[in-house]
Amino acid sequence: MAWVADEGGRLDAFLRKVLPVALGAEVSNSKVRRLIVAGAVRVNSRECRIPAFVLAPGSRVSAMVSKERLFYEKKPDDVDFLLTDKDVLFEDESIICVNKPAFLPTEETIVKGRGNLHDCVVKYLWEKNPSLRNPPYAGIMHRLDRETSGVILFTKTRSVNAAVHEMFEKHTAQKTYRAVCSPVSSASAAFLAGLKEGDCFESENFIGRISAKSSACKIGLLAEERGGQFAKTHFVLVAKKDGLFYVDAFPMTGRTHQIRVHLSQRGIPILGDSLYGGRNGFNELGGRIMLHASCLEFPHPVTGEVMAVRAALPVGFDA
Repeated sequence: MAWVADEGGRLDAFLRKVLPVALGAEVSNSKVRRLIVAGAVRVNSRECRIPAFVLAPGSRVSAMVSKERLFYEKKPDDVDFLLTDKDVLFEDESIICVNKPAFLPTEETIVKGRGNLHDCVVKYLWEKNPSLRNPPYAGIMHRLDRETSGVILFTKTRSVNAAVHEMFEKHTAQKTYRAVCSPVSSASAAFLAGLKEGDCFESENFIGRISAKSSACKIGLLAEERGGQFAKTHFVLVAKKDGLFYVDAFPMTGRTHQIRVHLSQRGIPILGDSLYGGRNGFNELGGRIMLHASCLEFPHPVTGEVMAVRAALPVGFDA
C-alpha cells in the first residue's frame, strides 16, 4: 500500500493517520513504530527505519503490511509484576530508577493489554499521587530485553529528557552487566582457561540484523557498507566456578543485543541464550538468559552529580 504525504510531517504521525483507513482497524503507536523500525516502510523508494523522520510535502510513502501479523503476536509467559517501594532503586523529582524483573517487556508491545515495565512505573507514580487527574509522565530513555533484569531509568519530567538522552547518546552514562557464560568449543574453553580472575578482554566490530524481517531479530557481523554499526564492549572475568564463567560487561556503544552477540562471537555465549548458541539456563531460574544490568553510573541531569545506581545480583549470578 502506498500514499503521498501532501502536507509532510513526521513519518510515524502520517502512518497513524493513513493506516487505520487502509486496514479498517485501529493501529496503535507501538504497531506503527514496530513497522518502521522493522524496515517495512519506504519513503521515496528508500527504506526508512526512523519513526521521527520528517517527510517533505509530496513524499511517496509505502508500507509492506500483513494484517494477520500486525494484529497478532503470541503472548509469552510474562511475569505478573507490581512495582513497589522495594523495587525502586532511586527516585527524586526528575528521575526514577527501578529494578526490572526478567520476563517482562520494557514498554508496550503490539499485544493489547500486555503487561510492561513502563505501565508499572506509571501506575506506581499515580498511586503515590492519587490526586492527579491524568496519568503521570514516565519517559522511556533506554531499554532492557524482556529476559534481562536490572537497573533501568525513566524520567519523571520532560524537562530533563534532552540531558538524559544526551548522556546515553554520548555514553557519559556507563552501564555494567553481569553475564554467566559457558564455552561451546575447546578453543573458547582454552581462551577462558588462560584468563585469571580480574583479567580483561574486548570485542569490537560492525554488527547489524542478519535475520529475515519476518523472523526473530538476530544480530551478527555485518559490514559497515551494508548497514552494520560499530560496536565495542569491554569485559572483565569476575570468577570461574563449575565450568561456568562470570563476566562483567561494559558496553562502549549501545547496539541491539550487543553483549549477547560479542560473547557468542568469542565462543562463550550467555547461559540460556539459545538465539546465540547458549546452552539451557538454570531450570530453577526458569531457563532465563543469564544477563543482568547490575549498575548504571551517570551524571544527574539536574545537579550534574555522578551517581551509581545498583541492582543486587539475582540468584545464580554470583559465583
